[in-house]
Amino acid sequence: MEVAQFLQFLYSGMTVGSAYALAALGFTIIYNTSGVINFAQGEFIMLGGMLAAVMSAAGVPLPLAIFLAVIATGLVGLLMEKTVIEPAQNAQVITLLIITIGASLVLRGLVQIWLGKDTHSLPAFSGDTSIQFLGASLLPQSLWVLGVTIIIVLVLGWFFGRTLMGKAMLATSHNKLAAQLVGINTRKVLLFSFGLSALLGAAGGILVAPITYTSYDAGIMLGLKGFVAAVLGGLGGGAGAIAGGLILGVAEAMTAGYISSAYKDAVPFVLILLILFFLPQGLFGAKNSERV
Repeated sequence: MEVAQFLQFLYSGMTVGSAYALAALGFTIIYNTSGVINFAQGEFIMLGGMLAAVMSAAGVPLPLAIFLAVIATGLVGLLMEKTVIEPAQNAQVITLLIITIGASLVLRGLVQIWLGKDTHSLPAFSGDTSIQFLGASLLPQSLWVLGVTIIIVLVLGWFFGRTLMGKAMLATSHNKLAAQLVGINTRKVLLFSFGLSALLGAAGGILVAPITYTSYDAGIMLGLKGFVAAVLGGLGGGAGAIAGGLILGVAEAMTAGYISSAYKDAVPFVLILLILFFLPQGLFGAKNSERV
């Protein structure tokens, strides 16, 4: 019974941790190309889940609703970079940070006005009948979350290792000036980074929407926890972001299961305080700890 209970908490933690990992990837990608923490990342998560849920409820077939929600969120990310970030790209980092917080508030307010304050649900991708595995119950949607996260990580690995844009993004993250000197359009790289992070956020929001539901303010906590996961992983690369998300998700689930669910949301903030005090470069080492 104890083993089955532990596995139940583990499955739950890995499921929500995968969503945190996708959010952390979005933070990491933008941070490495611009040095900016994008606090609108949580709104990308919310927007993906909300758009998919609303379109599905309106009768749009689920696969098409998901596709349109991801594309629309990606376009919002591109629009945000062009209209808000690019005009202020020579500003100080703290100014850009405040700008992303402002963009987050604007997006949340617009969604609240447009789609309302109601909580929305998205149908599970393949039913709600739980699967028994090693004595614990596992929802099919959890398998979708874990499986799609693995696929996204593999695709990103291919993208950064095999494509010109991926290599340009890596070069920009290592040394922006050197990248400019060899002819890389770093403005285009930053624009693409915002679009890619928005796509990742939307994917995370859509994947967990059938489990956790979604609303106009759902991105606040998901975004903050994604940021904690990114810092936990070191803000240096994809592997750290994925590991940070999974560690945070499992830590939350174990705290809720063995102590009290009342303390679940406190776990990320306790972790980030411990990391900033004792290991500011993150568990897996940051590319540039001075920025953190």
